[in-house]
Amino acid sequence: MTKVLIPGSFDPLHYGHIDVVDQALELFGEVVVAVLVNFAKPSGLFSPDERVALAVDSLADRSNVTVDAFEGLVIDVASAAGADFIVKGLRTSADYDIEQQMAHMNRSSGGIRTVFVPCNPEYSFVSSRFIREIASHGGAIDHLVPPNVAAALTDRFTDAR
Repeated sequence: MTKVLIPGSFDPLHYGHIDVVDQALELFGEVVVAVLVNFAKPSGLFSPDERVALAVDSLADRSNVTVDAFEGLVIDVASAAGADFIVKGLRTSADYDIEQQMAHMNRSSGGIRTVFVPCNPEYSFVSSRFIREIASHGGAIDHLVPPNVAAALTDRFTDAR
């Protein structure tokens, strides 16, 4: 079974991320979802522990998926996780441009290859940034994120108001 790493901030995890995880499971068999954080520089809506907990809960029914927080270079995280490949989802050609550059840098620096999977068209517009913005104004997000993530967003922004 091939193990792959899917890195990201996942702040918050959404159905587009889950689509990439499901595609990676189908293609490779084992997935490590790496919540990448800089512990020396806290930022984001949810803490690293909250992001991991939300992802673990959202992906609990997928037996070959593990989730954990990591710090440092993606190539080092992939090596520590025993990943054979990095998997990245692509929504648009703009994603491809930056992801290709990172893929070449990771291969040059660490020898690990990156595999791109196109997201399903129904998720081509979904981004964590837009979800946070919509949720901050009380907009509908239930169709974009798992129920536990929607509840966490609602709680976070209700507390902030």
